Amino acid sequence: MKRDYSVEFMIVMFVMFEVGVGKLHRVGDKQGWNPNVNYSEWCSHEQFYVGDWLLFNFDKHYFNVLEVNKTSYETCNDQNFIQNITRGGRDVFELTEARPYYFLSGGGYCFHGMKVVVNVEIPQAPAPAPAKNDSPSIAGSYMFLLIVISMPVACLVLLF
Repeated sequence: MKRDYSVEFMIVMFVMFEVGVGKLHRVGDKQGWNPNVNYSEWCSHEQFYVGDWLLFNFDKHYFNVLEVNKTSYETCNDQNFIQNITRGGRDVFELTEARPYYFLSGGGYCFHGMKVVVNVEIPQAPAPAPAKNDSPSIAGSYMFLLIVISMPVACLVLLF
């Protein structure tokens, strides 16, 4: 029997990319993308930056995820959406610009709380560390080593 490694591969890739590219936010945490979840409360505990990703977990037979404009978000209008990001119920969306993003679920589910606005900011550059000498940093060397070692390990995980 042939095993499907696509989920494991995606998890490994997200973990590897999360180190340097952006954070993966699970919309609604453990509750996922479902009716009667307070997404405003969920957002109040999150910081969203350009390069971060949203992960929507839901039952694609009942729900969808539509990016809409502010007016459609406020009125729960699922017509003339910007884009439908629904693929398989475990859908990711990259936050590529510093702006508010508006999402909702159509079919009336928006009226049951299935809508969220995500305010994306530009990441603040960390203050430069004072230079001690001209040698490469130990932390940078370890990070490079970690990345080099993780690629073959990820391949081995996928093979077994």
